[in-house]
Order: sequence, then C-alpha cells, then structure tokens
Amino acid sequence: MNNWHYYLMAGIYIVAGILHFVRPRSYVSIIPSYIPYQKEMVYLSGIAEIVFGAMLFTTLKDYALWGIILMLIAFIPVHIYMLKDKKFEKVAPRWVLILRVPLQFALMFWAYTYL
Repeated sequence: MNNWHYYLMAGIYIVAGILHFVRPRSYVSIIPSYIPYQKEMVYLSGIAEIVFGAMLFTTLKDYALWGIILMLIAFIPVHIYMLKDKKFEKVAPRWVLILRVPLQFALMFWAYTYL
C-alpha cells in the first residue's frame, strides 16, 4: 500500500491513541456520566486506537479497518453528548461540535474504502 493517505490514517489513530494516555482527563471529561469506568474506557479506547493504527501495516489490516469502523460507531454517543450539553460550547464552537458527528461517518467511510 503506497497511498500516503493510508499512512496518514494510521498515524492519526496512533497519535490519537497516545493522547489518551498523555491527557486522559480531557477525554474523561467528555464521556457521558451514564458510561461507567470512564478513565478505564479512555485507556481502553486509546489502546484500541494505537493497536488498530499499527495493525494497518500487517496481514490483519482488514480486522483493523473493521475495528476502526466499530470504534467510531462506539464514539458517536460521546459526540452527541457533547453536542447536547451546553457546557461544551466553552470548549469548542458549536459548529465544530456539530461537524464532529458527520465527521465520524466520513472517517468510517475512509476506513471502509481500504477493505
């Protein structure tokens, strides 16, 4: 695979996963209260992003791509929660919060194109 955007996708997930360990409180603060074990969920999702990003360079690439798609689906409630709760408008402009929801579907499609 020589497509630069494939490497970009892998890099995005690996870096995003690392950030879950560098700034876990930032991620914990955006998780809805009905989701238990929030800090553990942050670490688990960080591990998943790193592992799936790295797996894109192995023979398990298709599993990684499906994992990324499922992970992005799992993240949708967080994005909707941020969109509905006014306190997040202090963190990011409303248009950014709105854009994050369809962005998840664009990222899913991006991963799907490599299957």
